[in-house]
Amino acid sequence: MASTDYYKVLGVDKNVSPEELKKVFRKLAVKYHPDRNPNDKTAEDRFKEINEAYAVLSDPKKKEEYDTYGSSGFHKQYSQEDIFRGFDFGNIYKDMGAGGGEDIFSRLFGGGFARGGGRGGFRGGPQRGGDLEMEVEIGFRDAAQGAEKQIAFRRGSQREELKIKIPAGVDNGSRIRITGKGSQGEGGGPDGDLFLVIRVLPDQVFTRDGGDIFVDRTIPFSAACLGTSLDVPTLESDKRIKVPAGIQPGTRIRLKGCGIKPLGSNAKGDLYVKVAVHVPESLNDEQKRLVEELGKKGL
Repeated sequence: MASTDYYKVLGVDKNVSPEELKKVFRKLAVKYHPDRNPNDKTAEDRFKEINEAYAVLSDPKKKEEYDTYGSSGFHKQYSQEDIFRGFDFGNIYKDMGAGGGEDIFSRLFGGGFARGGGRGGFRGGPQRGGDLEMEVEIGFRDAAQGAEKQIAFRRGSQREELKIKIPAGVDNGSRIRITGKGSQGEGGGPDGDLFLVIRVLPDQVFTRDGGDIFVDRTIPFSAACLGTSLDVPTLESDKRIKVPAGIQPGTRIRLKGCGIKPLGSNAKGDLYVKVAVHVPESLNDEQKRLVEELGKKGL
């Protein structure tokens, strides 16, 4: 339900009073209760949505964070266990005259929920805190060579700052785990972890595929015919390479070991120089005369 609008699920607006919220919830929960809709998967999914929405919107602290950070931001901080912590299944459904309570929630949401009236809806004892996730943007060279970065994130209602080390070789989608920086545990349980999802910004010079990197270079027609030398950028310093005579447009020249060592790999990739041949859009009179002469000679 990470992308679902809880207000739309219950059909209320953000200014709904606690009394009206409870009234709407009770009506919907009875309507879609599993005992009234046996073997109906659609009703069961709706029932789960309704209870998750109410568990958040009926809790002032969770509602405030949901309203502040939106559905996506909220779910980066709250796991499903965090959402239902403090939601008293037994008493809610007892008051409504609907059966099931903890047994229904244990069946629908998994065995982490209490059976037999445990207050708060979860088994007693220490509970591990939920994991958090945030996106971190870094430059192409920082991804290739590693860097340190200062980040700011929220743990519940608290804002925290942390200096992190970006290991060399990370790529788009790489995940870095920061142990113990997730949501706080309950009853003496350990804190969850913070996962950083890396987003590498595009580079003006290089592109990347795994450990290999690519750079484009353009040479004039005469150089393609006769051969030339080129200065080519790498991640460390420029290198001068020879372009053989007669090179064809689109040919790639390989510089072995000048790429990136991907995270978890022991070997560096290569750098490939893709050579393009420039064809002028217009010629002056002298250039045109010379090209015509070349044409007469079969070039």
